[in-house]
Amino acid sequence: MYVYIGENKVIRKSEIEFVFDLDSATVSVHTRNYLKKAEKEKRVVMLGYDLPKSFVVTRDGTVYLSPFNTSTIK
Repeated sequence: MYVYIGENKVIRKSEIEFVFDLDSATVSVHTRNYLKKAEKEKRVVMLGYDLPKSFVVTRDGTVYLSPFNTSTIK
């Protein structure tokens, strides 16, 4: 099965490790540090031009910033 996560990006459901709500997850300093590190390592992919509502982490470590909320992706 495939999951559409925004901006013409479809990934296999089996490749998804985590789906996080951006607002609630970034309250934690650990999550903010993880996202900063991923950005420095060029593993963050912004999907679209709207403000992201969630982020999806795949098995290979890529972080997709999605304009969809977590319930839409799930």
